[in-house]
Amino acid sequence: MNPTALSKYRPFPPVSLSDRTWPDQTLTRTPEWCSVDLRDGNQALPQPMSVEEKLEFFDLLVRIGFKQIEVGFPSAAETEFNFLRRLIDENRIPEDVTIQVLVQTREPLIRRTFEAIDGAKRAIVHIYNSTSPLQRRVTFSDASRESIKQIAVDGAKLVKQLVPTIPNTEVVLQYSPESFSDTELDFSAEICNAVIDVWQPTPEKKMIINLPDTVQWATPNIHADMIEWMGRHLQKRDSLILSLHTHNDRGTGVAATELGLMAGAERVEGTLFGNGERTGNLDIVTVALNLNSHGIETGLDFSDLQSIRNVYERVTRLAVPERQPYAGELVFTAFSGSHQDAIKKGLDRREIELKTGPEVPWGVPYLTIDPQDIGRSYEAIIRINSQSGKGGVAYVLDREHGFDLPKTMHPQVGKRIYDLADELGRELSIDEIGEAFFREFVNIATPLEVTDYELIHHTTERGQVQCKATITLEGEIKKIEGFGNGPINSFVHALEKTGLKDFKVTDYRSHAVHGGSDASAAAYVQVQSDDGRILWGAGVDSSIEMAGLKALVTAWNLLRM
Repeated sequence: MNPTALSKYRPFPPVSLSDRTWPDQTLTRTPEWCSVDLRDGNQALPQPMSVEEKLEFFDLLVRIGFKQIEVGFPSAAETEFNFLRRLIDENRIPEDVTIQVLVQTREPLIRRTFEAIDGAKRAIVHIYNSTSPLQRRVTFSDASRESIKQIAVDGAKLVKQLVPTIPNTEVVLQYSPESFSDTELDFSAEICNAVIDVWQPTPEKKMIINLPDTVQWATPNIHADMIEWMGRHLQKRDSLILSLHTHNDRGTGVAATELGLMAGAERVEGTLFGNGERTGNLDIVTVALNLNSHGIETGLDFSDLQSIRNVYERVTRLAVPERQPYAGELVFTAFSGSHQDAIKKGLDRREIELKTGPEVPWGVPYLTIDPQDIGRSYEAIIRINSQSGKGGVAYVLDREHGFDLPKTMHPQVGKRIYDLADELGRELSIDEIGEAFFREFVNIATPLEVTDYELIHHTTERGQVQCKATITLEGEIKKIEGFGNGPINSFVHALEKTGLKDFKVTDYRSHAVHGGSDASAAAYVQVQSDDGRILWGAGVDSSIEMAGLKALVTAWNLLRM
């Protein structure tokens, strides 16, 4: 920012709370959750949801497990009113779900809101008015504190008067000093206490005091100080549910919420994936899964997060960013070679540990939770580009294609694959990685190819086998034979007799190709040339013996490339 521009800004004043206790608290229990997707989230959409889309979204929120859902602002528009009436008249609200409606503290709007909720089993009527000095000065033309407080009191009185007019609906009052985040704390307490005096909540019939971080002006620690201060200065604290509603202007909505809970709040309002005005609301998915990652049950089911995201993106016409915590396309993906190697080792070690019992704590480098717990799969964790390492390539070949490469083969294969990604200037797909592996390291038959072979076991000399093979070398067909203690050894002897041996075999591995045909076998042969070069070749065949010979021939051919 231009230094001249900085002169127009001022630091946010700290809260005088020298004996704050929240820094010593930890999150050990889940708050009450209230989704505001259908109101706060919907009003922030370039194209608001239709009634049918809102119905689908409501059903989604119910399936996730929300017990409190803000369904809209029914006094603001006929569409909002009709949506709420459909929920009630068509009996779409489950017995254990409470709807919430928002309304300004204005008499006609409050009366219209009560018409909208009539017949619901239980409804939270959320009234609010702006309270900050900036709002008082600009929006309300230098209104006094007293006049602003009177608006809140009058609204609370009217709500209390209207409750008996809908006897079949249990009404819970919620009050928000809108713009609490930059309202003087003493005035916030004064106006909330005035509403509490009107409503007279009890421990058996509590009311909600919602303290919205309407615009983030300060760091999360100051927000926590404000919440703790308010908790100390509100009347009838045992009859209140202290609620948070954080926005994300400074990019710290999650942190402000978590610290606010540590400071004594018991309820959280937010949206899926943080949709909302300006930079958005609190992302409830993130806060809930953060709690899950510490072993805390939240009552919200995100075990199939991808399907939730699919509905969200379709009805809101918004895209979840690729780096969105937990839900983003790339958050369980490692491109860095060192990260890939650590993840592979962690997953492999966990498979071994789980054999000792199912209660092994999660512990995989770079992965705070098990992706499978939210419906993600391991197959997408490691992806390959020019920044990737040998461990990542080996992981993909193992998990996606069934090839368990020897550890010392990883550098050779990894370098070639990510060199290819560098040449192309982009990420390689899983299929491209498999194709490149076969093209560069498997069954290479130029200039030497084995076209036929026969293995003869001799009983006169225990353990000895004879190999008779037909090879093609640069277009010329040759028949060769040799003796040894196995297929590889006897074939090497045959090459030696033909003058084609300029190497020694230093390692050999084989396995069935898992995830593929039961008849497929893979073999890996490491050779060291007479001039000291060491490299691997791979062979795949229905016969394990032929796979080994093809691996040896591949290595022989690679020495000449």
